[in-house]
Amino acid sequence: MAEVVSPVPGAGRREPGEVGRARGPPVADTGAALSPQGEIIEGCRLPVLRRNQDNEDEWPLAEILSVKDISGRKLFYVHYIDFNKRLDEWVTHERLDLKKIQFPKKEAKTPTKNGLPGSRPGSPEREVKRKVEVVSPATPVPSETAPASVFPQNGSARRAVAAQPGRKRKSNCLGTDEDSQDSSDGIPSAPRMTGSLVSDRSHDDIVTRMKNIECIELGRHRLKPWYFSPYPQELTTLPVLYLCEFCLKYGRSLKCLQRHLTKCDLRHPPGNEIYRKGTISFFEIDGRKNKSYSQNLCLLAKCFLDHKTLYYDTDPFLFYVMTEYDCKGFHIVGYFSKEKESTEDYNVACILTLPPYQRRGYGKLLIEFSYELSKVEGKTGTPEKPLSDLGLLSYRSYWSQTILEILMGLKSDSGERPQITINEISEITSIKKEDVISTLQYLNLINYYKGQYILTLSEDIVDGHERAMLKRLLRIDSKCLHFTPKDWSKRGKW
Repeated sequence: MAEVVSPVPGAGRREPGEVGRARGPPVADTGAALSPQGEIIEGCRLPVLRRNQDNEDEWPLAEILSVKDISGRKLFYVHYIDFNKRLDEWVTHERLDLKKIQFPKKEAKTPTKNGLPGSRPGSPEREVKRKVEVVSPATPVPSETAPASVFPQNGSARRAVAAQPGRKRKSNCLGTDEDSQDSSDGIPSAPRMTGSLVSDRSHDDIVTRMKNIECIELGRHRLKPWYFSPYPQELTTLPVLYLCEFCLKYGRSLKCLQRHLTKCDLRHPPGNEIYRKGTISFFEIDGRKNKSYSQNLCLLAKCFLDHKTLYYDTDPFLFYVMTEYDCKGFHIVGYFSKEKESTEDYNVACILTLPPYQRRGYGKLLIEFSYELSKVEGKTGTPEKPLSDLGLLSYRSYWSQTILEILMGLKSDSGERPQITINEISEITSIKKEDVISTLQYLNLINYYKGQYILTLSEDIVDGHERAMLKRLLRIDSKCLHFTPKDWSKRGKW
């Protein structure tokens, strides 16, 4: 899922497990032998020059996914190995280090995986390392019903977190590290395909691995897509794709958009407005009743979500669109979707904050709203896995702040240390118990002392939480929510 929602990535953000790279730029040897035919081909790997977030030159290893010729000049579409796909780009010949080129190995005539033929040239062999999480049998696992004592820790010293193999972690008391995935997130080995929006990676090919839309104009914003989205092929060659910001219908030119706007009478998303406070509104949209809008929303969202695939059958989903109001109408800020019926207690399928609105607190507002709906429904919820790297950052931060807010507000009547159970935290917040436990463990708050669990809040934790809450100005006001949940299991037809 999406999914989301989250701070804008640095142009050169490094992903976990990134390969080492040479800082000094090598001199490209344009006379180097390229291939038996004398040309760079798809599947080759070689260092490529790029600028990182510190505006420094670097030469990470990249794979050539496609080659095209424009007016006699060749361009190469590269994927930087172990970097997020949103950084993929077209580069010129001058940025390639041909001295260290690795040609794809010839495909063996053995049956491929699942008996399906490959969809791209064989890449150089990679060493696959599986991360195995080892849990000591002597380590106690916190019970969901056993109360844990909460007390502040003297001083700011904290017990060191044991580093997991193959992982780089930035220390942060609010749990917003740079990891793109975490073993504690319950990510299944194979994606669930029953009504889910999780992408099935077994069918990736060259087409879906490459960005196909150059630029999108949405209202007063121009957006540069991060990933592939299955818009009609005839639109992918256009320099700009124009979208109506109210109905999200796409057009091939500004004139088409202007002609559409004379006929489009929408000034807000279709569906019911179920929340309004100040300039922020939320609209609930039924994927069956408003199929065209829902499909257009999915197409737009896929430009910025890599972990989700697009299904044109939007009937099983509800979409909650957050908007910002001004004199021209209700402008889309972000959204999340959820299944009408989820056997896994998912309260979010996909979640996204559009890039112009990221780093402004809207991501956490979307997450908080999803849990407010769960509270009204009387359920606990969790987002569908796997989360995108940015979605994971936002969820970890939200869970940490919400749980710490509960713990710091506990008071004891008898003068003893206050006590609370995992179940009680889950009931108060509507956060699923597994997410509560993983967050407490991630923050390193749980200690086992004299036969009971103790949640230790250090000064660093308390100070960091208070600073973060001072910056969190946008909050959901439950009094402004007008939402009546439906029992979809009893409805004969959606």
